[in-house]
Amino acid sequence: MAEPNTLIFVDLASDDPSAAGKFYAEVFGWTNEGRPEGVYHRLVPGGQFKNPDGSDSEIGNLHIGIMNSKNARPYPDPAGAEPRALVGEGRKSRVWILVSDDDTPERILEAAEARGATILWRNHYWKEFNGYNYAFRDPWGNEIVLWGKAGENPQIPGSYTRE
Repeated sequence: MAEPNTLIFVDLASDDPSAAGKFYAEVFGWTNEGRPEGVYHRLVPGGQFKNPDGSDSEIGNLHIGIMNSKNARPYPDPAGAEPRALVGEGRKSRVWILVSDDDTPERILEAAEARGATILWRNHYWKEFNGYNYAFRDPWGNEIVLWGKAGENPQIPGSYTRE
């Protein structure tokens, strides 16, 4: 294999893609596109990845999909496949979101919680990747980890947990 395979999309599960699309549009400011409405939604954050000098590159930011757990598309059979229920308790995949320089994790957590999310943790520093992180579970059970850049020689507040 000469070139690596490329990650192009990650889907979140919801039994109401329209409501989930609206949730993420309101929490993160992303564009919510029903494709088609209520069946599959594409969340478009907009903007471009940054070059080392801070200018926009030609590479657009990645998108996230929201699939309908009742009939996840695409699938060869129009009736879909089992299981059709959302994942319950237990370990599941997580999606990591980089908090932009003009936003705050506090604002995001507040907006998510006001729309039915559960805060999992906040105010944690992970030295291995030099970042601050916070997490919530959306109303459909998807876990979102917020990542904030700590920068060079970070001053970690005493109230933060660490690893």
